[in-house]
Amino acid sequence: QVQLVESGGGSVQAGGSLRLSCAAFGYTYCTYDMSWYRQAPGKEREFVSAIDSDGSTSYADSVKGRFTISQDNAKNTVYLQMNSLKPEDTAMYYCKTETPGCNYWGQGTQVTVSS
Repeated sequence: QVQLVESGGGSVQAGGSLRLSCAAFGYTYCTYDMSWYRQAPGKEREFVSAIDSDGSTSYADSVKGRFTISQDNAKNTVYLQMNSLKPEDTAMYYCKTETPGCNYWGQGTQVTVSS
């Protein structure tokens, strides 16, 4: 079992920044590969960013150049630094384990960006 706990969400004005954290508890091998997703009201959940055990990262086109994913293996925590936030970034943000054989989601943290 793995428990993922997100934090760091909040309300900011457009152009502002937030740093999301996702702390993992349990089978830490499941956290070698991690990702962030988001879901806005009335929309499907969408991929935001991912990082693997080699440190390779990927981003959705909509956040490329503004968001940065990172991982602290010693703390079993993955981060999402979000800069230059836009109102369209408003959503519930979820972290997820991507290591094969592991399929765990966090409970989400709300990000609201006002214009």
